[in-house]
Amino acid sequence: MRLLFKQRFFSWFDSYDIYSEEGNVLYVVKGQLSWGHCLKIYDEKGYEVGTVKERVLTFLPKFELYLGDDYVGCISKEFALFRPRYHIDCNGWQIEGNFLEWDYSIVGPDGFLVAEISKQVFNWTDTYVIDVARPQDALCALMFVLAVDAEKCSRND
Repeated sequence: MRLLFKQRFFSWFDSYDIYSEEGNVLYVVKGQLSWGHCLKIYDEKGYEVGTVKERVLTFLPKFELYLGDDYVGCISKEFALFRPRYHIDCNGWQIEGNFLEWDYSIVGPDGFLVAEISKQVFNWTDTYVIDVARPQDALCALMFVLAVDAEKCSRND
């Protein structure tokens, strides 16, 4: 399953549209006014299905992940010299990016490739392609991409 993640060009808060390969909107992500990033994820019918919420006052960035109202885990940036590293406390997954922080792989505990994420470079806004092996993992993979993108935005501000 392939998802196309596009940030909206004009928006006061973080706002993204997530499309299927066919160009249909699967998810809409809307930033909320809060201390730290708070991103609400809605399905194509407008129902809230997930949240990515930044914990504030931590040494390194940390984001909590929720499916509906249920806490499912967190992703936190780890100290590393040359390659960005993130620790995932969700599903036993691991994530690692390249030196430029444009490409990521999410791997399950058994070595199974859950998703590959790549950033498209020549666009006006942040645009990612998310290739997910199993459709049931798409929402969690999307939440990881949102957390990593929010962390990069915070660091660049």
